[in-house]
Amino acid sequence: MDSKHLAQYIEATDGISKPWLLIQLRLKKLEESKASLPPQDYVQQLSDIHQDLMNLGEWWRGLEDEVF
Repeated sequence: MDSKHLAQYIEATDGISKPWLLIQLRLKKLEESKASLPPQDYVQQLSDIHQDLMNLGEWWRGLEDEVF
């Protein structure tokens, strides 16, 4: 699935309020642009996405059945 289809899926399923889906979209867009980015820019953007993912914390604890 490319980033366009993933974005359409996120919109269709009201996933805009689900930050983990937005992180997946960012990763997909980064993957698609990897060939045109200098290595240091790619690593920096990947690091930024990773930090945002880690900042989500364990918000899902106790909600596994509802959100996954």
